[in-house]
Amino acid sequence: MLSNFHTHTYRCQHATGEDKDYIEAAIQAGFQTLGFSDHCPWSFTDGYVSRIRMTPSEMDDYFSSIERLRKEYAKDITIYAGFEAEYTPALDEAQQKLFEEYPVDYLILGQHFLGPESDSLFVGAPTTDETVLKQYVDLVIEGMESGRYLYLAHPDVANYIGPDSVYEKHMSRLCQYFKEKNIPLEINILGLWDKRHYPCDKFLKIAGKTGNTVVLGMDAHAPEQLLRLDSVKQAERLCEKYNLKITEPVIP
Repeated sequence: MLSNFHTHTYRCQHATGEDKDYIEAAIQAGFQTLGFSDHCPWSFTDGYVSRIRMTPSEMDDYFSSIERLRKEYAKDITIYAGFEAEYTPALDEAQQKLFEEYPVDYLILGQHFLGPESDSLFVGAPTTDETVLKQYVDLVIEGMESGRYLYLAHPDVANYIGPDSVYEKHMSRLCQYFKEKNIPLEINILGLWDKRHYPCDKFLKIAGKTGNTVVLGMDAHAPEQLLRLDSVKQAERLCEKYNLKITEPVIP
């Protein structure tokens, strides 16, 4: 694992540590590239204020801090500035207009909701409703069709606990799309050591059968989490088990 493109900052309100601390931890871990991808801000039309992401007013500081550190550590590591973002059609135009004002190097798609966060379902909540799973896959594919996203973060975040046959029907569709487009899926390291419902074996089995490529994403919310190399080894073993080829993301 030479790079990590899934790194958060304290601005998202549920991560800790200074930007510089993440960079120094990444260098210690042996990464050649570190991408910051904090939870993107949204301009909610109803006045809603999120508790799980930065606000638009923090974007100036986010990019200026990363640019300053990029220069400071230029001889030690390559640094990029991006976002982990949902694809939300109702707010998409305003979101893209906001991004145009900043030097965004890349986006990764992290589809946590099926609509605007203020009035939408969190897809990580357990459900037996097939409609939720179908809508998740539909939104992911529609979002990827925009060509904006480097890869799909925690593709198995959708927590469908109904029949396996239904899960396989929809997730096979997702995996086949990413295979045809040659876009990688993420194995989420945070989910491994934090014992979340993802990475999900039944999803990895489908991805392996489909022939998908994967990236390893630390999903770091604290600098020391970039040093969880034991969990990286665990992810590599999962790739071997399910015959998944690991690739390194490339910024266009």
